[in-house]
Amino acid sequence: MYQSEAPPQKNLPTMYDLPSEDIDEELDSTIHPRPPWETMPTMYDLPSENPEEPGLPDEFHDFQPQLLRETCQSPVYPQEEMFIGTDLNLYYDGRHYSWYKRPDWFLVLGVAASEKQEDMRLSYVVWQEVVAPFLIVELLSPGTEAEDLGQTLRSANKPPTKWQAYEQYLRSPYYVIFDRYENRLRVFQLRGTKYQAVELTEPKFWFPELELGVGVWSGKYQDTEGLWLRWYNQDGDWIPTFAERAEQEKQRAEQEKQRAEQEKQRAEQEKQRADKLAEKLRALGVNLDEI
Repeated sequence: MYQSEAPPQKNLPTMYDLPSEDIDEELDSTIHPRPPWETMPTMYDLPSENPEEPGLPDEFHDFQPQLLRETCQSPVYPQEEMFIGTDLNLYYDGRHYSWYKRPDWFLVLGVAASEKQEDMRLSYVVWQEVVAPFLIVELLSPGTEAEDLGQTLRSANKPPTKWQAYEQYLRSPYYVIFDRYENRLRVFQLRGTKYQAVELTEPKFWFPELELGVGVWSGKYQDTEGLWLRWYNQDGDWIPTFAERAEQEKQRAEQEKQRAEQEKQRAEQEKQRADKLAEKLRALGVNLDEI
């Protein structure tokens, strides 16, 4: 589990939840000031959308995160111990409540997804969750390449760049960038305080903490042929998607049906042979009841 430095404040009231008329409470808060994290905003206080920012730039940015989500089946972490965020506001600095990034895909370990619809996250607030993402994935677009690769500089009086936020604030252990246009996978691993590029001999990378690897696969997903990023297991086999699992189950059921039909035919043939043999023996005057 990878924790951020922000103190916990899950389910804690904000200043908007507290009555302002209670004199005793005001006096008590003056004498015993509340810890700062208890007045920090939660996901309900922070915007989850920015009307000035465009939504998903293309269909690929819709399908690709789905494929990563479907195939992220770790033998080490059950689904209830993993949270996957897709195009979700990620608030990363408790000192600057308005600072956020919006990764294409990210994985948090030790944090469960919501079990009820009313509890589903509007955003991922690190100081509320107390756990930073283990892995962040960005899908390279022509207009975002420089920022995704950390080639842009931070402007004065502006929030950190995407690279700085992931490396210096979140300190996420892994940062993956996939460029489908050049069929290139880049992996950066946090070593000390800096991301270092991992040299790949093929477009694949193994995460020992997950006992899973991620790699570039050429195939059809959502009826679309192309290059996709997906997870594979320790045997090097691609983790099947929901549709692939359903098809595999259908094929197994069909094979089982065929085996049952073949067994039935063998039994009928065996009975026919036995009946013919009995008929021949009777023709020879053999009393089968005495055998």
